[in-house]
Amino acid sequence: MSKSKKKSSSRLTRTGGPSITTPTTPVADVLSKFDGKGYETVKLIPGSTYKDSSTVVVIPTRGMIPDAVVSKWLGLIAPMNQKRAILFASGHEVGHAYNNMIEMILKHPELSKWKYVLTLEDDNLPPPDAHIRLLESIEWGNYDAVSAMYFTKGDHNMPMAYGDPAEYARTGVLDFRPRDVREALERGHIMPVNGVAMGCGLWRMSLFRDIPPPWYVTVNDVVPGKGVQGYTQDLHFCEKAIRAGKRFATDCRVRVGHLDIASGTVF
Repeated sequence: MSKSKKKSSSRLTRTGGPSITTPTTPVADVLSKFDGKGYETVKLIPGSTYKDSSTVVVIPTRGMIPDAVVSKWLGLIAPMNQKRAILFASGHEVGHAYNNMIEMILKHPELSKWKYVLTLEDDNLPPPDAHIRLLESIEWGNYDAVSAMYFTKGDHNMPMAYGDPAEYARTGVLDFRPRDVREALERGHIMPVNGVAMGCGLWRMSLFRDIPPPWYVTVNDVVPGKGVQGYTQDLHFCEKAIRAGKRFATDCRVRVGHLDIASGTVF
């Protein structure tokens, strides 16, 4: 076997932060300059769950959750020796549900001290290692939030990974167009984006202190000075956060199914 290998255009530095020079950040080749046979084959981000990984799981629901979804939630690996609480909000519009839950958490004497919020939704099917992988990627890239990779429902479904931060930095124009994720999916990359979805996403608790409420607002109306505006609650928050200097990414290692409850089709 040849010992030569291609140099990555972006690699993890010794200080733990990535040097991003491309639209996607490779997760392979993150251990370098080690002696000893076998280290060149390592292709995983070093684990970070030994750090404080306390997580409040927030789940808005219509009240009836498919058994396939509950089964996936029950199978989610929790970070070892870490705190994790699961909270449900039933019967509310999704934006109001998230806002009410986040507000309650920030006022709670114990939960407010925890480090992360993990959002799950009742039509998403996360893999068992979703929480562990998102903890790795959010710390590795020093992101403010990281989402799993999944697609919208329908015959013409789109990846829920929105906008290119490099373009925003270059032009000053903030967009939320779905990204071309084919290469990132194939190589298991972590892709910096402007907008992430909430069906399986990890958010730093500090993010909700830095950005004033309301955080999540569903917009489908005529807005004075802007005309007709349509935003899901997640992208509404992402716009506020990105303009405040926050950083988001999609972890294409974490592939989530998006369940159409009526038909049973998974996208």
